[in-house]
Amino acid sequence: MIVTFESSSDTHLVNILVNTFSSLTTMADKVVLLTGANGFLGLHLIAQLLSAGYFVRCVVRSTEKALHILDDFSSHQSQLDISIVPDITIDGAFDEAVQSSPPLTHVIHQASPFFFASITSNDQFLDPAIKGTTSLLRSIKKYAPTVKRVIYTSSMAAIVDRSVPDVSIPQKTYTEDDWNPMTYEEALTGDKGAAYRAGKKFAELAACDFIKSEQPSFDLVVLCPPMIFGPYLPETFRRLKLNDLNESNKRIYNGYINTKKEGGIPHNALNVYIDVRDLARAHVEALWRHEAGKERLIISAREISAQRICDMLRGRFESLDDRTPLGNPGTSDIAKGSYRTYLINSTRLKDYLFMRADI
Repeated sequence: MIVTFESSSDTHLVNILVNTFSSLTTMADKVVLLTGANGFLGLHLIAQLLSAGYFVRCVVRSTEKALHILDDFSSHQSQLDISIVPDITIDGAFDEAVQSSPPLTHVIHQASPFFFASITSNDQFLDPAIKGTTSLLRSIKKYAPTVKRVIYTSSMAAIVDRSVPDVSIPQKTYTEDDWNPMTYEEALTGDKGAAYRAGKKFAELAACDFIKSEQPSFDLVVLCPPMIFGPYLPETFRRLKLNDLNESNKRIYNGYINTKKEGGIPHNALNVYIDVRDLARAHVEALWRHEAGKERLIISAREISAQRICDMLRGRFESLDDRTPLGNPGTSDIAKGSYRTYLINSTRLKDYLFMRADI
């Protein structure tokens, strides 16, 4: 069959269609379902996945959040799709979301409640984390047989034992083999922080149990980050409100910026951190690195003290001179032998994702 073109515009249209088909054929092997897509980490993940050539199906809980994503990434709408799942705890909630064209090849599940102000009972941390995870895995097995790998974003909260004394000698070094010993019953009756940490632990355990009992065709990679700091994407910063800050950055604002020079050095709940951009990169690397399959990986940079954070902020921004605690500049507020300095052995990060352990 001979195709003739009546005008240059026809030629242009055919070129567009050819290029579109070529890009879709390439992306057919790189289709990711991303839960929690509108969150702090989620938006960085979208940006890096798009840059790496993935087609991204974003799962959000409302039309408003879906429109924000489409607006933020308006130049990449050919690589974006949105699925609205209002309640992730309902059985079958993800059934439609996992059925896409082209079909899914990977899933990143990092949706989990972490806005303390909006939580009124501890089970609001536990139910979405645990039921949302198992519901998603069941839907993948039933309706998305092309999925090769699921990445679950857990947390150091699932690893660290917060019940021990602040100071312990010798110092504890955490590895991926450690688990938070909190029970489900303790999580229900403890404070919100305890419920959040338990939610991450029990959701991760539920995912591991699913893999063992159901033996799906996909494997599971678990990533455990500590505090997540870093900038917001320029595309999203323009509509950011203080109430929208992720919990880690909110602690920076409340404890180190929205205070006063004479204020005491804030308590540093966790003295290890990861830059959100590096954490997003770790997820993208884990999608395709064969070595990462079936692994649990701590994704951490290095330790930092509360005093050091104050010194850095005061040294960089003159406007914070009267707002950021002075403390004892140049010293460390981390006690020698402090169990809560959370020494981390993250050598698996280099072994399986080929990223430096100090990022």
